[in-house]
Amino acid sequence: MTAVHAGNGAGPLLNVEDLRVTLASSSVEIVSGVSFSVERGAVLGLVGESGSGKTTAALAVLGYARRGLQISSGTVAFGGRDVLRMSPSELRDLRGRAIAYVAQDPSSALNPALKVGYQLAEVLKIHESSDPGRDRAARMREMLREVRLDTTDSVLNAYPHQLSGGQQQRIMIAMAFACRPAVIVLDEPTTGLDVTTQRHVLDTVRDLCRSYGTGAIYVSHDLAVVADIADHVAVMYSGAVVELGETSAVMVRPAHPYTRALLAAVPSADRRRELSGIGGRPPAPGQRPSGCMFAPRCPYAVAECAAEIPLVDLGSGHAARCIRLATAAAAAEPTESSGDGFGSDETAARDDVALEVRNLRASYGLKQVLNGVAISVARRSCFAVVGESGSGKTTLARCIVGMHTQWSGEVVIGGRAVRPGVARRSTDDVRRTQYIFQNPYGALNPRRTIGALLDQPLQHFFDLGWQERRDRIVSALEAVSLGADFVERYPPALSGGERQRVAIARALVAEPDVLVCDEITSALDVSVQAYVVNLLRDLQVSRGLTLLFITHNLALVRTIADEVAVMSDGRIVETGRTLDVLDNPTDDYTIELLANAPSIALPEDPVDTR
Repeated sequence: MTAVHAGNGAGPLLNVEDLRVTLASSSVEIVSGVSFSVERGAVLGLVGESGSGKTTAALAVLGYARRGLQISSGTVAFGGRDVLRMSPSELRDLRGRAIAYVAQDPSSALNPALKVGYQLAEVLKIHESSDPGRDRAARMREMLREVRLDTTDSVLNAYPHQLSGGQQQRIMIAMAFACRPAVIVLDEPTTGLDVTTQRHVLDTVRDLCRSYGTGAIYVSHDLAVVADIADHVAVMYSGAVVELGETSAVMVRPAHPYTRALLAAVPSADRRRELSGIGGRPPAPGQRPSGCMFAPRCPYAVAECAAEIPLVDLGSGHAARCIRLATAAAAAEPTESSGDGFGSDETAARDDVALEVRNLRASYGLKQVLNGVAISVARRSCFAVVGESGSGKTTLARCIVGMHTQWSGEVVIGGRAVRPGVARRSTDDVRRTQYIFQNPYGALNPRRTIGALLDQPLQHFFDLGWQERRDRIVSALEAVSLGADFVERYPPALSGGERQRVAIARALVAEPDVLVCDEITSALDVSVQAYVVNLLRDLQVSRGLTLLFITHNLALVRTIADEVAVMSDGRIVETGRTLDVLDNPTDDYTIELLANAPSIALPEDPVDTR
């Protein structure tokens, strides 16, 4: 495959050709023939679903393969040498100094036992050992200024856990840029961050790349973020690049059916649109079909797709690996919102209230975190709560479900006031309000089967025999499109989207009236996110659920919510019908949030591949 050049310089800073990564124990390919290049000061976005191989390909740029994998062939040309042919000592010198890496989760990447200042100094000491200590101290403060952090000793003397997630991520970026690397690899660096912090991180990366001529590879499943920061995009599917080109061309005029399907799953910050998930699942390594690997999920696949698919040049550096490009483009039709379920312009009748919060004040110890919060959620509606990290939205949710006890005010569910704390509530009060956590990997016990996990709430809330409980377990799994064959499986064997659906099923078996969803799509691929959102819409209609949706994704709010409340510093600063608030915000904080939200110029003809 001809490499795409991310930039307009005299020549590529980094050139990857025919990269192949296999399982160490066999010849099964994880990454198949990937090629791309990056130029000085430019950003290349690698996008695709989880398991597409984008992180594996990006790590290979550093000559690194995760446990159980090996880089079997290909070249990574950098500075006149092939990174893949370097010795271990040469790679140690290369990493951090010439090619740097920013991990997705800074809380696990930073040493919790060492102060931030020590960790910043360590990078300089290893790669710039000739610097005197005094110059090193000045350089550390310069690093903090570059990532827009306080340069006082309060940050340098802090431990990672004493900083916010956004501050930790900026520390990671400061460490990555410390030695002015030529290339930096960023692996999902803004996943889970609120829009304001995300904006700061993106601006920091963009400014540092331009200031120091650093070429960047930005790995992400968030197409809006990639559209915001990347000059070029390479779309990966099942270990291969299926489309690549300038960001504006790929995002606005997507050619490959997979790219079109991904964009059909992206919520728009500017207009309400129906989201379309992608049917089926990507093939597992070792089970990939010949020819086009997207063919089993593609509505335009024909017998010829089983043959080797060439890269079709579409002009101006835009290319796609598909023989049905003309057919797919001609068949694409606009997907209009039906106006039913989530996001309808008409709010449910206010005399039918499922959840009401009045003058809620909550604290952690002596620290006040909620100040007089009041919301009213209509039955069978979706009410979104948005705001920056630390605004109090999760604390509000935890108070409602009884997970936080230090609060005053009133929480009324179904016309009945509930008391602080689960232990002080009746079993029926607990059952009526169920909570779905943000992280499906941490929410499910990996040592218990899916059936056992769903059986727990059934045993707690109902007096049922085993057969009836099993019938309800299977019914709940079928409601989230999983089925009876998942009963005996364990969470580690499931994908992130499947785990989140199990978490939803576990909440459903309790037959709740109110479902509290706390950032449940923040770590999911856009295609899985679309599926989960549509699933919740169907469940809301079929089961009469009321949804409290906690999120920082304003584009998703436009798609799913009937009403929205904007929180800042423990207070609600603006609330109302979703379209009224997002289209005509009145509070300065809401206006700032909307300005910071990443946006993407979506095509008008997304393909519905459901």
